Amino acid sequence: MIFGERAIEETHYDILSVRVDASYEEIRTGYRSAILNYHPDKLQNTSELSDHDHESGDRFLKVQKAWEILSNSRSRAVYDSELRALRQGMIAAEDVSLEDMMIEDNGEVLDLFYKCRCGDCFSIDSMELDDMGYTLLKNGNKISLQSPDTSPASVILPCGSCSLHVRLLVNADIEVTADGHL
Repeated sequence: MIFGERAIEETHYDILSVRVDASYEEIRTGYRSAILNYHPDKLQNTSELSDHDHESGDRFLKVQKAWEILSNSRSRAVYDSELRALRQGMIAAEDVSLEDMMIEDNGEVLDLFYKCRCGDCFSIDSMELDDMGYTLLKNGNKISLQSPDTSPASVILPCGSCSLHVRLLVNADIEVTADGHL
């Protein structure tokens, strides 16, 4: 789900022909309609497929991916966050991983920080990550990140003071020792 720094040609919402603020039911209706139009069983049963048939097959896969992301509230939240950042023209100053972050344990919440060149920092906490479908678990001095999906994802983090942003690359199933860094 990393968008990169280019403009988006077509969003998952476009693929399913729904608005960005569509309800789950509207998304499901859009998916059902799109899947019927591009299902491979609707393609001609010939040994040579035309270019149109190949395009329909590719479109079918895009419809499946759009449904996979938008039907899950957590993956949709991550997707929407990245989409908003991209539409606002935010270009990440750099990519950072969870291992690059400093950690502060505030009891029930783990705060993650990355120092900005202006002196302030980029931050996210374990509750925000949990809302996106990623769970930070602390067991003694070990911290692990768990995710239902093993696909890498990213989150755009703004600096607390300046206009810089970093892209936090989220890789699931990591485990590190808590020594100030993840």
